[in-house]
Order: sequence, then C-alpha cells, then structure tokens
Amino acid sequence: MYSVIVVPPSCGSVIEQLRIGTGERVEFGRAESGSGGLTIAHEGVPRVAGEIAAHRTFWLLSNLSEDQTYVVENPEGAGEHIKVAPGRVEAPVPFELSRVTLPAAGDLLSFDVWAPRHVFRSVERGGLEGTGTVPAFALDRTKRYFAVLAALCERRLRGEPRAPLPAVEEIVERLRPSWPKVSRSAVYWNIDYLAVKLRLRPGPETAEAGRRTHGKKESLASLALRFDLVREDDLVVLAPVPSGAKR
Repeated sequence: MYSVIVVPPSCGSVIEQLRIGTGERVEFGRAESGSGGLTIAHEGVPRVAGEIAAHRTFWLLSNLSEDQTYVVENPEGAGEHIKVAPGRVEAPVPFELSRVTLPAAGDLLSFDVWAPRHVFRSVERGGLEGTGTVPAFALDRTKRYFAVLAALCERRLRGEPRAPLPAVEEIVERLRPSWPKVSRSAVYWNIDYLAVKLRLRPGPETAEAGRRTHGKKESLASLALRFDLVREDDLVVLAPVPSGAKR
C-alpha cells in the first residue's frame, strides 16, 4: 500500500506523481535515475541531491548535497518549517502536506510531498480523579482582544507565511465590519492587553524606543501561530456582524 506521494515541480497529471510505500525510497536530483526517481533538471541541483523514504504516517528526508540546506515547509502551517542541513540523513518530516525547497544557483526550486492523514486519539480526561490541568493560554474567543489577535495573524494563516504584519490602521479597517466603533486606541489597548496576558510585554529597560508596538505585534503573532492559539477556522470572528446582532 502506498503511503507517500511525491509531486514533481510543475506536475501536470497524476501519472507523473511518484508513489512509495513504507520502507521504500526514491532519490531526487539532476541526474536521471534508472529506478524511477525524481529528476530536477537544473544546473544548480546536485546530480544526486537527496532521498525520500516512506515510513508509515510520516517520511524521511536525506540531504545529500555538499553545501546547501533544504527547507521543508508546511503550506498549511502559517510559516511552520524545518531545515535539513547538508549531509543530514533521514530527517523525519511530520507534516501531512510538505513543500521541499532547494536553493539552486540563485533560484528556489520546490516539489511537494503528501503523507497519509494524521491519526488522532481522544484526549478526553473524563473519569480521572484530582484537579484539572490549568490551561496553558486562557483565551476567550468571544472577546475583542481575540479578534485583534486574529486580524494580526490573518495573512499568515491564509497561506502567506512570510507576509508582513498589518499596521494598526489596517487592523482597524479589517475589524470595522464586525466592530463598527473600533479605533486605533482600542487596537493599541488590546495589543498591550494581549502582551501582558500572554506574558510577552517587554520591560521598559529592554524595549527600544519607537519599536515597542511593532515588537509586541511580532511576538504575539509568532506565539499565536507557533502554538495554534489562532487557527484559520477562528478567522470567522472577523466576519461582519449581521444587522441587529450584538457582540
């Protein structure tokens, strides 16, 4: 049974995809492989650039180049990625959907790898005795501050992991349909509140003059995206409020 699918650059049909099962391997590089590997015809790609191995619900990447680091991104992860250094063998890649990027003589070449859907077990703790676990991040998705955090992370959640964060004025305009009375001062207040609530607010002795708001925004977005405090599904809080509804 095939468990991993390798999608070549500019793949035009299902026939061009490479399917490998658990325990099987496929090489990729500039040289054509007689065993049906992935050929990337670019002078900046090593003849044998690397190897992909399928292993149950994940896959392994070997970087066989001499001096280039490969980056494996999760296209659905708002910037989530891993780096595989030259010579690194069988680095595990945990993403369901992955984009492998190879630096090649000034170009960035990429191909996709699809792994099986992740399997989850129930995490319900019903029936266990004793006190409950204190939440790591106590966020109320019905509050204004969460809408500000969602607007802050929106671009990166929508598939632009390197997108610049919106300015406060842009956040105000984004929130206006769901929060008609929003103002710049209200957004600033909620950013400050989030920084304190999530324990990210810098002390006055460490903050750089003129950069405190930008630094807090970047810290908030990085923390929220790293720990999935805001997911793409949460962007519904930015939807316009129906006429007559209250929030």
